[in-house]
Amino acid sequence: MYHPYFRGKQNELITIRENATLLAISGFVPIIEPVKETISGLKRALDAVVEAKGQAVVIVNPFHGDFSEDGQTLSELLAEHFSLEDGISAGILLKNDMSVDDVLKCCEDHADRSLTLIHAGFSDAKGLAYALGNKSNSMVHCFFEVDSGKLYQKHFKDAKRVLIRDGFQRRKNREHPEVELFSDLHATFPEENMDGFGDFLIVGDDYSESGGPAYAVAIHLTFIDNDKDGAMYIYHFVSIRQDTPKDPAGKFLEALNKLVEKLDEPNSKVLETKAVQEFRELHNRKHYPGLGYLKKLSMQHHIETLADHFAE
Repeated sequence: MYHPYFRGKQNELITIRENATLLAISGFVPIIEPVKETISGLKRALDAVVEAKGQAVVIVNPFHGDFSEDGQTLSELLAEHFSLEDGISAGILLKNDMSVDDVLKCCEDHADRSLTLIHAGFSDAKGLAYALGNKSNSMVHCFFEVDSGKLYQKHFKDAKRVLIRDGFQRRKNREHPEVELFSDLHATFPEENMDGFGDFLIVGDDYSESGGPAYAVAIHLTFIDNDKDGAMYIYHFVSIRQDTPKDPAGKFLEALNKLVEKLDEPNSKVLETKAVQEFRELHNRKHYPGLGYLKKLSMQHHIETLADHFAE
């Protein structure tokens, strides 16, 4: 159903590991594009998924990061440690510089396990569908919405299909509005003739190795608004001071004060998740755990919110 798309940085992998049980119980299947050469964190995350009897997709030919030129190490990881785990699928990223033959070779190299094709700029859908034949129907096809229109998607209509939409608007922290629409895809994917949906959580599709100095600190929290047909919105709680990169801890507390004020409103629509409880604890302690940890909490809250929605 839900396929959250993670780039395999440390905090993303920790999010998967710490939420492996919730992901499994909810039937959520994380897609992981590993971007860091050190794969110990990836293995620990996958071990947690297996222990929870969940599922995950590992992209073996990443577009970004340390494996963008050669993903052999990732293929070896799957072969050596997860060859008997049906829940761990090999993901093949179909990029704009790939030919049908390139895709077929990747499929053949991982023919001993379940396959997920992530359509992310590849253009010859008709040629690929013809070349795969009936094999296509045993694969999961995930489409980046921005790269795969209806004409493209129709060539795989008999297979399991997942639409991935980027709901996070990338901009400087100080330019975020207080609240805006995130997505309605969790509610409308059946109308899109899809079997599931995905997103890039509160991170967005844009990839960077590291961010620059933060002039403003922002905390991003998603919520489902049942007064607006169950669409998902996102709050951006931005620090008051935005003129220098100094004092990120103090700016975090400014943003956190705004978050807690919103939570304490009588008609707050933000779900009181475990992540929100931790935000409250940070507020009580006036503790700044670092920007990476804040992102991890926001990702966890997003997963918990969707899990609660589908549990209902």
